[in-house]
Amino acid sequence: MNITLDEIQNFIAVVDTGSITAAAQQLDQTVSAASRTLGRLEQKLSTTLLRRTTRRLELTEEGEAFLERAREIVAAVEGAEEQMASRRSRPAGRLRVDAASPFMLHVVVPLVAGYRARYPDVELELHSSEGYIDLLERRTDVALRIGRLKDSTLHARPIATSRVRCLASPAYLAKAGTPRKVADLAKHSLLGFTEPDSLNHWPVLDQKGQNVHIRPTLSSSSGETLRHLALEGNGIVCLSDFMTRADRASGALVPVLEKHWSEHRQPINAVYYRNTAISARIASFVSYLVEAIGDDGFEF
Repeated sequence: MNITLDEIQNFIAVVDTGSITAAAQQLDQTVSAASRTLGRLEQKLSTTLLRRTTRRLELTEEGEAFLERAREIVAAVEGAEEQMASRRSRPAGRLRVDAASPFMLHVVVPLVAGYRARYPDVELELHSSEGYIDLLERRTDVALRIGRLKDSTLHARPIATSRVRCLASPAYLAKAGTPRKVADLAKHSLLGFTEPDSLNHWPVLDQKGQNVHIRPTLSSSSGETLRHLALEGNGIVCLSDFMTRADRASGALVPVLEKHWSEHRQPINAVYYRNTAISARIASFVSYLVEAIGDDGFEF
């Protein structure tokens, strides 16, 4: 009896989610149906793919070997679907996109409706990660990364650059005073990152013409958290323009030490593996981002 694609996808979902219950939710099935499908696959293969313990599921040696081939089979099917769709000039299939929460919320999400209208056959799956991720481990097709790239195994396409500014709320400045020179920062509450520490190098020049490295009074791993802290009057923050465009336009955040700013822009790239089987989907998404960001007049 031949195994089916549904059985293979069910098995991959169980492995990736870590449980039959989670896989059933992902596949919109009942738990009993997902369990029966897994059992049927093991029966057809005459082997045990997963060991079931009281706490979790573990791959057997045979399961690990089959998982590798199973992923290849699903990728081949998706590639065939993509090839057929491209014959109609319409990319199709699932596209998994990862970006830091601020970029996802302030840039990607507002552009999703327009992308879906143009490419209705592409199923977007959006994930947010604050740090760099392993694209293969996280099953991500394309990641949007801010800052200098390190991984040479990835293909990168520039999306935009974003200026970085020092800002504070009018309420905070009314309470704590407005710094006039860079040395005045020592008297203020400074909102910075827990990691990477390079984000705590602010683009304001001291008397020696060097960018200032601040020691945060209040810190977070999330730029979006720091933005909200600044909006609530907790101190001075340094963030990318794509995060604060609306805040600056409304006056909720205002420039600080503007005369001392250096021109510092963070590169924003779309990265993915060169030999991906879904290049048409990636190309459609990345090209749309570049086009839409330019047309919308984002002040990056």
